[in-house]
Amino acid sequence: MERKKVTRNLVLGVLFFLPVMFLIFLYPAKHNYQPLDIIKSHIYDIDTFKNFEGQQVTLNNHLTVIGFLGNNPMKHLTEASNLKELVYDKFKGFKKFQIVVLFPENQKEQAKQLYEEISTYEDLRFFEFAFGDPSEIQTVFNSLNHQVALDTNYFTPQVFIVDKELNQRGRLDDRTDQEIEKASEIYPLYSYNTLEVAEMKNKMSEDMRILFTEYRQKRKGDFDSTTRRANDLNIEHEQ
Repeated sequence: MERKKVTRNLVLGVLFFLPVMFLIFLYPAKHNYQPLDIIKSHIYDIDTFKNFEGQQVTLNNHLTVIGFLGNNPMKHLTEASNLKELVYDKFKGFKKFQIVVLFPENQKEQAKQLYEEISTYEDLRFFEFAFGDPSEIQTVFNSLNHQVALDTNYFTPQVFIVDKELNQRGRLDDRTDQEIEKASEIYPLYSYNTLEVAEMKNKMSEDMRILFTEYRQKRKGDFDSTTRRANDLNIEHEQ
């Protein structure tokens, strides 16, 4: 009887302390939360671009993943499919989220085929195909911090995150924990390769979640805008 009582008390004690321990582990995670770095400010808006219906598309006041599939859209079915399956499907329920892919004006017919290929009868209302002058596409791209240039067809597999205030977001320090321990040279992550599934599923998904957390905290009035890794790294983001 005494043994049963001890066992019961032990079980009750464990059940009591488990939630406490969980909260203890949660606290430092919240305390050490870092917002997604601002890589560059004043990204060129795309309000001269139009979608299939001729409606204006804009980056302002949206959390945007922007890509450049350029000429010959059907050649880039893999990139578009990865964007849809690994990013759009995961985040389409978040307020003000959108994916925007830019094409030259004369690519509407092929772009329509591509759109139909990735839609599979699903709701893609927050996945915009936008069309404009090639020079405007280049201007938008040049306003972003990038490590790989657009090719002659205005294409790149890289996509970029732009916040509501037209700031490019990413990582000023993309080193692994092991590289940090070894004091390896700092290197950034400005964009995400749509052909690299692991990068999209891990790094980009994590960064998008951090950005949504930041805006959720801003709505609640809990966000500390003075905390940025740029301060810790003594790096100034480009204006």
